[in-house]
Amino acid sequence: MNPRQDQKAFLTSLFSAAVSAANPYDAIKANLPCGRTIVVGAGKASVQMAQAFEKLWDGPLEGLVVTKRGGGARCDRIEVIEASHPVPDASSLHAAQRLMEVVTGLAEDDLVVALISGGGSALLAAPQPGLTLDDEIAVGEALLASGAPISAMNVVRTQLSRIKGGRLAIAAHPAKILTLIVSDVPGDIAGLVASGPTVPSSRSHADALDIVERYRIQLPRRVIEFLSAPVERRLDPDHQCFSRNDVRVIASAAKSLEAAAEMSQCLGVPAVILGDAMEGEASEIAKVHAAIAREVLNKDRPFKGPVVLLSGGESTVTLRSDGKGGRNPEFLLSLAIDIADCDGIFALAADTDGIDGSEDNAGAFADASSVARLKALDQDAKALLAKNDAWTAFNAVDDLFLTGPTGTNVNDFRAILVV
Repeated sequence: MNPRQDQKAFLTSLFSAAVSAANPYDAIKANLPCGRTIVVGAGKASVQMAQAFEKLWDGPLEGLVVTKRGGGARCDRIEVIEASHPVPDASSLHAAQRLMEVVTGLAEDDLVVALISGGGSALLAAPQPGLTLDDEIAVGEALLASGAPISAMNVVRTQLSRIKGGRLAIAAHPAKILTLIVSDVPGDIAGLVASGPTVPSSRSHADALDIVERYRIQLPRRVIEFLSAPVERRLDPDHQCFSRNDVRVIASAAKSLEAAAEMSQCLGVPAVILGDAMEGEASEIAKVHAAIAREVLNKDRPFKGPVVLLSGGESTVTLRSDGKGGRNPEFLLSLAIDIADCDGIFALAADTDGIDGSEDNAGAFADASSVARLKALDQDAKALLAKNDAWTAFNAVDDLFLTGPTGTNVNDFRAILVV
């Protein structure tokens, strides 16, 4: 294949390979338990994980999973509840309560299979005593606007919840728990995916307050007072309630990037994985990627072209305006500005769950002509970036990447082809 002839198709094939590597059916098949089973779950991939489990499981089965509103997918034997994302609402409160009810009163011989994926933090709202749903909503909105990485946001969320940070596992005790995780958190820290409903957190109120201060997050006074109180609600990870827990990360950004690299090699283009846990401002991460791509294009270092540069993780966007976008289009618009004079660089950046930001696109494509094509339409790339309006930019030049919900979620996928 000559990647010059159809760069978009080439980059799309790499994204498809990455998503396929996180397919819930294959991941569940490799991790089936034995015995009477109650399935619970939360996250953007929870229904697809539950559907896979139903197909692969022959014995009695019951349970409940919570997913993002609007998905429309259903299971045969497992109940599905839809709730709000990315900011919780009353449906999230109801979902958390129902999950707690499902695991309450179980026996030692029972087995709970927890299907956890990214997005579960917002889908499950269960404020600690003294806090309200309005507090959780305010916290969610403030976190999303702060520019804090997902790992930091989930530390704060965990401290304010009656279901996160292992508290769902406490409710299920003495049943055994098998937690299967599709990770969207850089580094695949199990307790941070969906804020770890079945995985105890070692972080404290003080850790949460440090994050609030570091990222200048404006939280309701009642929340700050709660985190500042002398009573510590942290669970002991060595508590006997967690002694029979089995936690497995069954899909992740690392595995998906490896699949994309293998696909690229099969198509005749060498691939390099720059990292699977990159965090930081999307526009700044883009500058680093652009610098590497330019070095390859102009000097054949640190890699000789043609080559595909792959990376994953979760970038962030500190909102400065109310433009339409998402972290991947923001990354690409910044990248496009820095490669505007570099014919031979083509990029795709997308969220592996199929939806990035407030619109219906997974991400977008960019290349050396993006800025010039915008200018021809009387659009200023730098001004659009300053307004966090990357969606408008790529919609104008017909370079949005649309996939629809993919049924999985292992965070950002970035592929930069240098030829």
